[in-house]
Amino acid sequence: MSLAVVLVSPKTPGNIGAAARAMLNMGARDLRLVAPRCDPLDPQAVAMAVHAGELLRSAQIYPTLREALADRDLSVGTTARLRADLPTPRHPAHVRPLVRGAVSPALVFGPEESGLINSDLEQCQISVQIPTAEYASLNLAQAVLLVCYEFLQGQDEVAPKERRSATREQMEAMYSHLQQTMHLIGYTDAVRARHTLRLWRAMLDRAQMSSAESQLFRGFLRQVRWKVEQGSAAPQSPGDLE
Repeated sequence: MSLAVVLVSPKTPGNIGAAARAMLNMGARDLRLVAPRCDPLDPQAVAMAVHAGELLRSAQIYPTLREALADRDLSVGTTARLRADLPTPRHPAHVRPLVRGAVSPALVFGPEESGLINSDLEQCQISVQIPTAEYASLNLAQAVLLVCYEFLQGQDEVAPKERRSATREQMEAMYSHLQQTMHLIGYTDAVRARHTLRLWRAMLDRAQMSSAESQLFRGFLRQVRWKVEQGSAAPQSPGDLE
């Protein structure tokens, strides 16, 4: 398993450095930053990283979360609160078998002052919430340490058989295709489209599709478009759907 930790729009150099140190403590070495608002090699970041300076130097920077997750086969977002129209976040321990069974999972953490916004969480197949007392807000590095510990502990144990799921890039392409098809057949409209697609995303993300399954689904969507455009013409054979 190659676990990536993705920090979305981090604000404080010290938090990036402390998060890198937490990653090194738990054995995670792939740090990704999305539109950081500070220099990840700022002296404060390097000081807080202590012996994790190499993680800072090798950190990859992306302009968007979608690009940061493109090669990941499972994305887990973190949140401290419930969101309307989004699946209820799960306890990290309940998600561990899925993460351990993935080939290239990612853990996604939001900005220090606000956390992930809804559109970020929509790009994650699963969301988790760290159980706390009344005060639910955790420091970024604390959250990274706790979630990495939950997912990486006991790696010497027999892990679930790895299953190559579709990458996030493949799933996002499938969802874009699905939305186009929904509009084509009048299943939704501009007003309801976002809410409708959000429900479909939640359902299909739970299926943990493989790459082949996502292509199969897109083959079905292509056939729907062909049928609409051809009217009552004879359908294609199954072999033409690939």
